[in-house]
Amino acid sequence: MTIRAIICDDEPAAQNIIRHFVDAQHIPVEIVGCAKDGQAAVKLAHDTNPDLVFMDIQMPHMNGLEAIQQIRDSKTIIITAYDSFEYAQKALRLGVCDIILKPIDFDQLQQAIERAIGWRFTGNAIVDTTLSWLYKHYNEKIELKTLAELTYCTESHLARVFKKEMGTSILAFAHNLRISRSAMLMEQSDLSVKEISEQVGYHNLNQFYKYFQLYMDTTPAAYAKQVRKQTAGETQEV
Repeated sequence: MTIRAIICDDEPAAQNIIRHFVDAQHIPVEIVGCAKDGQAAVKLAHDTNPDLVFMDIQMPHMNGLEAIQQIRDSKTIIITAYDSFEYAQKALRLGVCDIILKPIDFDQLQQAIERAIGWRFTGNAIVDTTLSWLYKHYNEKIELKTLAELTYCTESHLARVFKKEMGTSILAFAHNLRISRSAMLMEQSDLSVKEISEQVGYHNLNQFYKYFQLYMDTTPAAYAKQVRKQTAGETQEV
């Protein structure tokens, strides 16, 4: 089942981050529209009837809390730069599922989506359990034995079921996940390539370069340079 979602935020960067995260992590969420102010958010929600709304608080014309009051039958996750207890109280009274502070932490975003919708990756309990573990522990040592014990099945059965459901092996999926996270870190942080490599689970820099090249079709250094160039261009435009 695909979850229909809208993003209501006047910052294009925040919209892009959410879109990129959803796409990169293969989360079953379809972004069906975006709005840059509160009034547009209400209209978009009425037109698209989304299952999930990502809502900023401070927006032109109508703030996010006012917009939420006019949106019905949708789960809402607030994503805001304002760490205010007053905002939090109002949001909870309006039935908001979660509040995430900017800059967006990807683990918190995933957990918020899980709590809001209760989605599962597939219809297979073994694969769902494995994927859930991988998303939380992708930067740790991954052993088939550990996952087999977690899912109460043999290693061969787990490997076979996972490959059938996901079209790839567990280790290949884990490498893809790590590299996706590393690309996000390059876009959203000033960490060095070595620091990012270690943060996503590669303590051998050559191995990180190998898998980054495999999944991104470029080197980490080239990708980081491209990201910096794009960021500099956006700054000049502003």
